Amino acid sequence: MTTPPRGARHQDGARSGPVVLDDISKQIIEQLQTDGRKPYAAIGKAVGLSEAAVRQRVQRLLEAGVMQIVAVTDPLMLGFPRQAMISIKCEGDLERVADELATIAEIDYVVLTAGSVDIIVEVVCEGDQHLLEILGKIRAIPSVRATETFVYLKLRKQTYSWGTR
Repeated sequence: MTTPPRGARHQDGARSGPVVLDDISKQIIEQLQTDGRKPYAAIGKAVGLSEAAVRQRVQRLLEAGVMQIVAVTDPLMLGFPRQAMISIKCEGDLERVADELATIAEIDYVVLTAGSVDIIVEVVCEGDQHLLEILGKIRAIPSVRATETFVYLKLRKQTYSWGTR
């Protein structure tokens, strides 16, 4: 399935490097990206393996940190009508700021970037007042110097099926 688990997580959460996947493992991932609830027997039929072999490969992929199987919800349907991307300019230790941002429950995405901003986060909120409260939490972090908020007006596409290339 893979080379030795170079992509596995260490106890501190860090990854050791990319995992090299064979074609069968890539096909299994693509099958699950299409339907994360697809039965292992059906995946096995599609990729030419037994149900047990697919189950073992999926377990190894999960343990190596190559993939996760999760439910993706629609924030609007759950009462979160306001989503936004917030760019953040910082000074000092960006990793420390990113770690602090990651503790804020409403932030679901934290990325360190290169360019005119240092960090980008995505938030899901109950409304504009809630967004203001989150911005207050972000701006209260000592190393944060500036923020710019991009409110989502309409989500046109969101997919997790980019495959394994």
